Amino acid sequence: QVQLVESGGGSVQAGGSLRLSCAASGVTYSTYSIMGWFRQTPGKEREGVASIVGDGSTMYADSVKGRFAISQDNDKNTLYLQMNNLKPEDTAMYYCAAQRRPVSWWARLSRAAFDYWGQGTQVTVSS
Repeated sequence: QVQLVESGGGSVQAGGSLRLSCAASGVTYSTYSIMGWFRQTPGKEREGVASIVGDGSTMYADSVKGRFAISQDNDKNTLYLQMNNLKPEDTAMYYCAAQRRPVSWWARLSRAAFDYWGQGTQVTVSS
């Protein structure tokens, strides 16, 4: 069994910070080729926010670059998303995702490239 469980969401004011966590079970993080964070608002398609591959290489959506940072703790089997200087447009349901198979660099923020998903954690940013 593979399970991804997100936590750390909440309501903050613009300019504030949050750190999201994704606890993995069933398979160690080292088994995954890539892990990432996605977000979705009502009526819109889920979009990639950040991803990290086994060698530590990261990729970020232009909208969050410089404000968000993805990281992983293999010993704790946990993925993190540090979100700083949050903006109202960051409001969304945030999902943790993973893929066992290698993913081309151009698809590292593509929803279709990931097979495993958590249930999401809500982030709300007020102005």
